[in-house]
Amino acid sequence: MQYNIPAVKIIYTDEYNLKKYGELEPATDGSAGYDVRACIKESIEISRGETALVDLGIRIHIDNPHYAALLIPRSGLGVKGLVLGNLTGLIDSDYQGPVKAALWNRRGCQTDPIIINPGDKIAQLLFIPVVHPYFQTVDSFEATERGGNGFGSTGVA
Repeated sequence: MQYNIPAVKIIYTDEYNLKKYGELEPATDGSAGYDVRACIKESIEISRGETALVDLGIRIHIDNPHYAALLIPRSGLGVKGLVLGNLTGLIDSDYQGPVKAALWNRRGCQTDPIIINPGDKIAQLLFIPVVHPYFQTVDSFEATERGGNGFGSTGVA
């Protein structure tokens, strides 16, 4: 099976240690995302409830409106309480600036800060297809079983 794979332009900034980390690539053949690293000069502490904006040392230009990138948390860090402040970051196809992660320490009762060291893998970069539908203005919808019921309505026995 052949796939139409988009080309994404990438710039590794001076903060990214290309010799040490290598170019971005999936960790395994089955990995959907690309691990991205904290490109910081020294360790930072993120106290409970606080956020920190961390440079990832890259700039990307997708340059195709049929694709976008998502910055998503790493599951292993999420278990420890470190997630993205906006939960998922969207990178549009025409964006060309630095890619950064807003890290949030969401730990509940634990008081120890989370330490981020230079080069730590802190998030994943995932590329997704984008569909721009056309909107058809109508006066009403054809009735469905669910209708307008939401927010848990399908879980009611």
